[in-house]
Amino acid sequence: MPTVYINAIAKFLPNDPVSNDRMEHVLGVINGTPSRARAIVLRNNRITARYYAIGADGQPTHSNAELTIEAINRLLEQSGADKRQIDVLSCGTSTPDQLLPSHASMVHGLWQNGPMEINSASGICTSGMNALKYAYMAVATGSTRQAVCTGSERVSSWLRADKFNNESERLAALEQNAIIAFEKDFLRWMLSDGAGAMLLGAQPTHPGRSLAIHWIDGISYAHELEPCMYAGAVKADGTLIPWSDTAPEAWLDQSIFAIKQDIRLLEAHIIPKGVQSIQAVLRRHGVQASDIDHFLPHISSYFFKDRLCEAFKKAGVDIPEEKWFINLHKVGNMGAASSYIQLEELFNSGKLQPGEKILLSVPESGRFSYVYALLEVT
Repeated sequence: MPTVYINAIAKFLPNDPVSNDRMEHVLGVINGTPSRARAIVLRNNRITARYYAIGADGQPTHSNAELTIEAINRLLEQSGADKRQIDVLSCGTSTPDQLLPSHASMVHGLWQNGPMEINSASGICTSGMNALKYAYMAVATGSTRQAVCTGSERVSSWLRADKFNNESERLAALEQNAIIAFEKDFLRWMLSDGAGAMLLGAQPTHPGRSLAIHWIDGISYAHELEPCMYAGAVKADGTLIPWSDTAPEAWLDQSIFAIKQDIRLLEAHIIPKGVQSIQAVLRRHGVQASDIDHFLPHISSYFFKDRLCEAFKKAGVDIPEEKWFINLHKVGNMGAASSYIQLEELFNSGKLQPGEKILLSVPESGRFSYVYALLEVT
C-alpha cells in the first residue's frame, strides 16, 4: 500500500481563553447555587484555560460546522492547497449541531467547493481519529490524491446552566437535594470547544516537515464493558434507554441530553484497558517503546497522567516522560479535536526532525475504545 502523508495541520480556537474563575460566569450557575464539584474537578484536571464558542451572554458565536470550516480555511491558507483539488472530506465529532443531516454534510455546505465525497465519523474522542483513518484509507487506496479530515467539538452550549435548571427545580419540588448529580456536573468543568484539520496527500509537499502515516489502529472493548460516557439516554442496570423511548417531559426533567460519565467505571477501566490496548497494538506492528520519539496521549485530566505513566512502565511500555507532549492545561479537553490540537502545536513548533516517530494515543470512555497512530517525520 502506498505511503500517505499529513502535509499540513491547522486549528481554530474560538474567542478568548476562559480562565477557571470565569467558567461559571460564562456557563452560568444552576438555579443560583454555585457548583460544589467545580473546585474539586479543576484541582484534579489541572486545566487552567479553555475555549468556548459562546459569549459572556451565553449566546453562541459559532456552530460546530462553523468551527470546523474555520479550521479548514486556515489549513488551506497555510498549505496553499487548492480546495478544488480535494475531493474527500472526513469529519469526526461528538457534538454535531443536529441529529440529521450529518456533520460532514453541514461542513461541506459551508465549504462551497464543489461536489465531493464526505464521511462523518460518530462517537466520542476517537471519532476524530476515525475521521483521519477514513481519509488515510481513501488516499492509500488511490480513491483520491488529497483529502481533508477534521476533529471538532462545540460542547459549551450543552454545558450551560439553563440546560439543567428544569432538573434542579424538579428535585427541589420533590424536596430532594437539588444539586445536579456529579456524573453530569463533573463534565461541565472538563470540556472545551475547538476544531482541527489535516491535509493528507499521496506525496509529501514539505520535505522534512510532512508526516508519513505508518498505520492507524483501533481497539474496542464494548463486548465486555458497559457504557461509561453517554448522552441522549438514561442508564439502567448497565444498559442505555434511548431518548426516543423516554417521555418528552423527562428530556428536561432528567437532563437526558446532558453528557454524563460514570466515574466509577472510568477509574476502574480507563488505565488497565489503555495498557492492554497499547501493548496489543505495538506488538502487532513490531514497534518498541524505544522507537518512539514523541508520545501524544489524549488525556481528559492530568489526574490520569502519572497513573498512566506508571502503569505503562510496569507493563514494559516505558516511554520516558520527556517524550510526552500534552497541551491539555492550556486548551482544555476538546474530545475529538484534542489529538489534532496536540499534533498541530508540535507539527508547527519547528522542533521536529526527519526520521522522528510520533505515536498518537486516543482513548474513549464511551464504552472503552482506543485508537493509535504511528507517524514519521519525512
